[in-house]
Amino acid sequence: MTKRPAFSNLMKAVSDGHFVFTGELEPKKILNLDEIIHSAKAMKKTGRIVAANVTDGPQGDAYMSSMVPSYMVQEKANIEAVWQVTIRDRNRVALFGDVIAGAVLGLKNILTLTGDHTALGDHKKARPVYDIDSTQFAEMLSMMIDDGTDYEGNEIQGGKIEMNFGCVANPNSDPREPEILKVGRKVELGIDFIQTQTAFDIDQAKEFLKELEQFNIPVLLGLFPLKSHGIAWYFDNFIPGVSVPKDLLKSLKTAEKENKGNKPGKYAAIDKINLEFFKPFIEEIKKTTKAAGIHCMAVEYERLFAPLLGDFPEYVK
Repeated sequence: MTKRPAFSNLMKAVSDGHFVFTGELEPKKILNLDEIIHSAKAMKKTGRIVAANVTDGPQGDAYMSSMVPSYMVQEKANIEAVWQVTIRDRNRVALFGDVIAGAVLGLKNILTLTGDHTALGDHKKARPVYDIDSTQFAEMLSMMIDDGTDYEGNEIQGGKIEMNFGCVANPNSDPREPEILKVGRKVELGIDFIQTQTAFDIDQAKEFLKELEQFNIPVLLGLFPLKSHGIAWYFDNFIPGVSVPKDLLKSLKTAEKENKGNKPGKYAAIDKINLEFFKPFIEEIKKTTKAAGIHCMAVEYERLFAPLLGDFPEYVK
């Protein structure tokens, strides 16, 4: 497939050889986007984060659609969005309609996702759609962007869609071969970048990145700083394929016990633990792999961005 132009700031930064960082925002059951915009502005202020992912009903919960927050983040915080779109809730007609609407709004990045099953979410009776899978969605996006048609070959009128799109990959997959094969198929169908799910095991992450090198596609390794022991425990017990290191779990639990209440600096110990774990992790990935960057999923943990990323080169549009 012909290499697609870099339409987005994210892809332009990668093409220019920058080691990039993306963040993550999670609109929930809200009518006010002030906190989302605040977090996005904090990311922008670092000078390191190129784009902010906006989640689409994670864990199958009924949350605000990701399209409007993605647009508002770009308009109000002046940072590019990576618009997450799942095939769980939409058939091909709805997906097509959303994509062209997003293009009109000026969204430049789409992350294609299957989406967590509704059985995991807060509406147990909801029926997932799954009309097409995430691989077919990639094919559909290539047709829309490169050929100017819908999935049936009907022409899109009035201009061209200028978007880049990516897929996810799981460094914790076991066995790994099916995951690599799925990624390879999506590469054939035109993805521009890969963002991985969260990794805690540095050796496993490096091995996975090495296997992805065959595709010559920019990969951003996913990391998830843990702002509480409760979040770490949940990840360890309920996120498939993710295992939080026992020493990290123990350190977070001890820190919380020793810093109960609203005493000054109550978060300092938690932050220190995260910095000591993730900063060398990022440095090692940057130094020893061909990763294009890091997808830092520090949702509502923006205070960590400055100390975590402060020593890395700035990228300012």
